[in-house]
Amino acid sequence: MKVLLSIKPEFAEKIFEGTKRYVFRRTLFKNPDVKTVVVYASSPVKKVIGEFEIDSVLHLETSSLWENTKEFAGISEEYFFDYFGEKKSGFAIKIKKSVRYPKALSLEKEFNAKPPQSFVYLE
Repeated sequence: MKVLLSIKPEFAEKIFEGTKRYVFRRTLFKNPDVKTVVVYASSPVKKVIGEFEIDSVLHLETSSLWENTKEFAGISEEYFFDYFGEKKSGFAIKIKKSVRYPKALSLEKEFNAKPPQSFVYLE
């Protein structure tokens, strides 16, 4: 099963360059069968640009989450803690293998979907 995530373009680029190996989330999809994340690069790109396989998911207190992922977080420590705010714990999706599509795809035309606030399951 696949899930569609909105990711800021600068972070999406780092995923496909291989310098960002974790995607952080305050909440996570509940379905354990999700194995692939389809990447929607949010504004100003507004296109589906690739996908990645999930290696594993970490769910830890934010300080431990940072310590375990900071080398390949692809974001600054300040950005990380600002993102999680008052949350005591968070999720890090570890990227196994990423594939950038040769051509960016329209979310509406190709997937019949709207940009997700958090995530959306794909058939």
